[in-house]
Amino acid sequence: MSIYVSLLIRYKVSIWMSGAQTEYKRVAEENVTLPCHHRLGLLEPRSLDIEWLLHDSKADQKVVITYSGGNVYNDLNEGQKGRVSFTSNFLAGDASLHIVSLQPSDAGQYTCKVKNAGQYEWYRITLIVLEKPSKPKCWVEGELFEGKELSLQCNSASGTAPISYQWQRISDKEGKLGHLPPTARVNISNPGQVIMKNLTQMVTGLYQCTASNEAGQENCVVQVTVQYARSVGMVAGAVCGVVAGISLVLLSVWLTIRRKEKKRYEEEEAPNEIREDAEAPKAHLVKPGSSSSGSRSSRSGSSSTRSTANSASRSQRTLSTEATPHITPPQYSRVETEGREIDPKKVNHATLVKMGATPVMLPAQSRAFQTV
Repeated sequence: MSIYVSLLIRYKVSIWMSGAQTEYKRVAEENVTLPCHHRLGLLEPRSLDIEWLLHDSKADQKVVITYSGGNVYNDLNEGQKGRVSFTSNFLAGDASLHIVSLQPSDAGQYTCKVKNAGQYEWYRITLIVLEKPSKPKCWVEGELFEGKELSLQCNSASGTAPISYQWQRISDKEGKLGHLPPTARVNISNPGQVIMKNLTQMVTGLYQCTASNEAGQENCVVQVTVQYARSVGMVAGAVCGVVAGISLVLLSVWLTIRRKEKKRYEEEEAPNEIREDAEAPKAHLVKPGSSSSGSRSSRSGSSSTRSTANSASRSQRTLSTEATPHITPPQYSRVETEGREIDPKKVNHATLVKMGATPVMLPAQSRAFQTV
């Protein structure tokens, strides 16, 4: 009976200690010490067993650190490896857990279990890791003209909820914060948005948004510049004038380059022109199908043809002289084009007709020869 009573008392004590929960709130990157004091270290030091467990938000149980068989094991949880330790002499009754450089993943319910000589003691502690808002982003939406409407937007991408936003106007160069213009209205459904209607020059200035929560705050600044409606027209006219001026300059440069190219082309083509009074090139007789190997026969045939042509010409001139003694044959003069003689091989039939050449019929000795 006495044994049963002692066990009942012992279980009652254990249940009472497990029900005593404590909550700790810390900001990320800070350090924390979770307390765990026991009275079992003096019973049997060699049989003392200490264990810290973590139940995270995913309901997973992880072993954080243990003392068993005279050894400490503090690298059991990969996410907390190197950041957890016992604070002091855990054998004497202080088995508190020390965590450095807190991270959001460290949040959860911690349980400290101490066992020695068949006796148990444990404590439960809830750790909440708060995260400061990330630096918010500020921007302006709308038309920055007089009489128009705009909205100031502010948003922080991360941080422990809830995050509150507050817009203020920077009133002077020293950074003193003041109230928003009377026409500004905060969007209740989206506190990070401020709407301004019927804009005037009084709205121009710097505005600061502050994002804050339990862990801390961050802010950002945006510039608002309202423009006159007439100044907008002047700017547009100035831009059009500049564009037109640049276009005229480019056009004049292009015309100058084209004029120089045309003049240079005319100078280069002038020496190649053929005068109308230039001497007609002499015709050569070439045998078709002849090659370089038959050049001698070609020259022989050409000489024979020229001899026959000369004889016929002399006979014709004799007869013409007797019939009309006062008519003299036309004289052809040799003309050079700007200091260089025209190559007969490069003059075609159309050019000869243009220069006034008269066709002459030459008797052919054989059908195998033709004029080229």
